[in-house]
Formats: sequence, C-alpha cells, structure tokens
Amino acid sequence: MTATTDTPVRVRFAPSPTGKLHVGGARTAIYNWAFARAMGGTFVLRIEDTDPERSTAENTGIILRAMEWLGLDWDEGPGVGGACGPYFQTERTDTYQAALDQLIAAGAAYPCFCTKEELDAKRKKAEAEEGGYGGYDRTCRALAPEEAAARIAAGEPHVWRLAVPDDHGPVEFEDAVYGHMSFPLDVMDDMILKRTDGTFTYNFAVVCDDVNMAMTHVIRGDDHLSNTPRQVLVYEALGAKVPLFAHLPMILGPDGHKLSKRHGATSVEQFRDEGYLPDALVNFLALIGWSLDGETTIVPPEELCRVFSLDRISKKHGVMDPQKLDWMNGVYLREMDEDAWLAAAAPWIARAEAQGASVDDGAVIVPTPAPGEEAPVRDFGPGCEGWDEAVAAALADIEADPSAYAPVYPLVIERLNRLDEIPAKLEFLFWGAGVRLDEKSVRKVLLKEGARAEEALAACREALAREDVPWEAAALEEACRALAEPLDLKVKSLLQPLRVAVCGNMVSPPLFESIELMEPVDVLARIDAVAAEVFGA
Repeated sequence: MTATTDTPVRVRFAPSPTGKLHVGGARTAIYNWAFARAMGGTFVLRIEDTDPERSTAENTGIILRAMEWLGLDWDEGPGVGGACGPYFQTERTDTYQAALDQLIAAGAAYPCFCTKEELDAKRKKAEAEEGGYGGYDRTCRALAPEEAAARIAAGEPHVWRLAVPDDHGPVEFEDAVYGHMSFPLDVMDDMILKRTDGTFTYNFAVVCDDVNMAMTHVIRGDDHLSNTPRQVLVYEALGAKVPLFAHLPMILGPDGHKLSKRHGATSVEQFRDEGYLPDALVNFLALIGWSLDGETTIVPPEELCRVFSLDRISKKHGVMDPQKLDWMNGVYLREMDEDAWLAAAAPWIARAEAQGASVDDGAVIVPTPAPGEEAPVRDFGPGCEGWDEAVAAALADIEADPSAYAPVYPLVIERLNRLDEIPAKLEFLFWGAGVRLDEKSVRKVLLKEGARAEEALAACREALAREDVPWEAAALEEACRALAEPLDLKVKSLLQPLRVAVCGNMVSPPLFESIELMEPVDVLARIDAVAAEVFGA
C-alpha cells in the first residue's frame, strides 16, 4: 500500500552526523524541504546518530548550521521539537524495542543463536559447493519456542531476525522516480533486526522512525534503493502503510565519476567559505536532477517551494558543473541591492582591508606564478599572527559605518561571480602609499618596448596633481584622456601604465572610479614609487 495524495505530506531529512553536510545530502534536504513546502506539508529533520565512533555533537552542529545557512528551515526536529520526538535515534531505542516486541508477539521475529564463525563457514561452503550464497539458511527459525526461550534465559548470545513469510511473493513498491519496482523474494533472507550487543540495525530503526513519525514520502539517494525492499518487509510486518519512495540518482563530477574531493569543494561549508550565496547554491543543487521546464535556470528558493514536484526528477545521474555554479552565483549577486550585497560581502571586504593595510610604502614587484604553480605566499594573510585580529577590526569598521564602504559596490558588482574574489579585486584600495606590482603586468605594460610607458605615467601624474582638477572620477579621467592627442598616444597606451602603477596589475576595477576612493597623496606616492622601482626615476 502506498501513501495517497489526500494524506497530509510528511517528509524527513535524516543525516548521519559522521562528517560535514555534502552536496548530495544537501540536495536531498532541498528536495524534501521544497516538496513539503509545495504540498503544504511538514518537513522533519531527524539525526541518525547511531554510529558511536563517528557520530559526534560537533558534526551535528556542523550539519544544523549548514541547513540554517541554506535557509532550509524544518518544522520538527532539533531545536524546534515536535509531537514525534525525540529526533535523535540514540534517544529512540525504546521505540525500536517496542516495535520488536510487537513483531515477536506476532511471530514475525525470532532469535538466532548462530555465531559469526558458523555463519562464515556456511557462507564459505555455499560459495564453494553450491555456486553462490543465498543468505541466512534460517537454521534457528525452526527452533521450538521452548528451546529458544531456554537458551535466551541461559544467557546465550543471540540476534533477532525478521521472519520473512515463505509465501510472500516479490517485494514491490512504488518509486516516484523509477516507477513500479519489484524484487524477487529469494534474494531476501531473514535480516537481523537487533544485534547481540543490543543495538538495532539501520533497516529496522529507520522504518520504526518513519512509521512513528508518520512519513508519507521517503525522498533519498538511490544508494538506499537496495535497502528499500528489506524495509518494505518491515513495514508489512508491522502492519504499517508503506510510504511513496523517491530515490535520487547520485551527483557526479564533471568527469563523469563519483563526486569527490578531487573535484573541488564538496561540502556546504566549503561552498560558503568560497563565497557562494545560499540561495544560489540551493538553486544550483535543485537543478542537478530536477527541472522546472527544461529551460529555466534561475529558480529562487521561494519559487522552488511553490513549483517543486517529484515527477520532474530525472532518472539520470546529475553532473556538478562548477562553471555553471559560478555563473549562477554571479546572477544572484547582481540581483542584490547595495545594502544586501554589502552585508554579504563585508567579511571579504574586511579581508581585503586587512591584507591591503599590511603593504609597506613603496613598490614591490611580485613574481607571476608559472602555469600550474601556486601564487607566491603573501607576507600577511590567513594563519599569520595578527591576521584574525586585523580582519575583525576591519569588519567592525565596516559594520560601524557601512556607507563609507558602499562605493566599492559599483566597482566590482559586474565583475564578480563569487564573494571570495573580492580581496584580490579590492585589496589595492587599502595599500595606502604602497603598491604590489604583478610581474607579468610590469613586463607587458611598463617595460613593453616602444610603449613609452614612463612618459605616459609621468604625464598622468602631472594631470592628477593639478589643483584645478576636482578629485572626482569624471574630472580626473577627462584630464588624463586629454593628454593622449598632445603626446600622440592611444588612450589605452596612456592609461594602462597608470592602471598598473595604481592598482598593481593591468586587470582591475574601473580605474578612475577607484582612484576617486583613494587619497590623492597615496595615488601620487604609488606613481612615484613605481617610477623609481621600474624606471629608476
């Protein structure tokens, strides 16, 4: 029996706190959340913390914070409560025992006293002589109840197994992604429900939880597909309604292989720290395996919660495309107003200020890394003594007077795909009288044969130093551009040396808009320092 459409929708996301929330799990959470919202249902967060060695409170905290950052609010679960709690499996052992007692009373579960050594020997013999292992041979299922009770009373170690009905027939269930599924019964042995150490198996505990929490749909990765027929047998043994399943194809890397660390960021935390917006990441992950109409790519979370449906999930494996994510994140960034952008960008602007403030007066030429090489290590940055304090101080300045930093918004907003690109793009604004010159830019612009870069730079300095020219972008640009004709230089040849001298490289935000934000004395000092360092002037 499957969940019907007139049943109030209840879905759950049930992560194991054995590590960070990775994108596959995040997408599963997004689909459950969006489906619950679209159907006017309930989204439950349940923590499956039964792995004693790997499940930690720290990992639980990481997962909860990742969910909150993504904006995936839950209706029941940790920190929220609810009528079906507790929402940690380690606190629900009594419910599993009650369900087992129900099965025992109905004759649907029995004790098994076979040792691991005995089972291993049977497996080895079957594989060698019978061409394959067909699962547990049900030796203990034939024990008389009196004998089984006596052995338990004597303290003999045992597990409890599910008594799968001999006349059951194929195990069948409905899947919203793969359609009607059928598994032959002969591949289902009498699985263990409770181990000798008193702990309950995943396939039993998860069904007990889903039954007691009245789940109508189970939306999860297709790595659980092989577990589903076994779980269906438990639902049936408990006399419970089988939910509608939706198994999600896995997410692959750009090379078509299983997503892993070699493909870059894989956890929600990493994407956050690389400057992605939560709404953009939710939109991006939702489209890996689901589509609105096959064409629409920007589906904000609030729209996703209105239009999401299970029938639009693809059977094909989804592919993680970092370039598409960068593009999509850029779209979301450019749709933000100035205040919202500044609030989101503040931590990265603070990094730019802390890094820039560490640059000494004068000019330093920084070697350009060869292809495949890492950039030179900075003198001051993450991990250095005083870095955290410098960033915190800069962030406090931004929060105290955000309007003072608002002018950086138009400088970079059209050139930004990720927030973590901000420090490299804006650091030069905070150098003061110092400048870090990119070696490649020095070679291709300032030292280019026949470019007359020294002459162009000197002329621009003179124009910028004029007292009759207001320190405003338009006026400064007009004064410098006017030099092109008298000097018989193209505008690009005139202004590119100035860009390198002031910003450190030949690719930077709008030049004169940037100069307007800096102190005149610092701009002139940079030009002088570059002339001395590069031309010996």
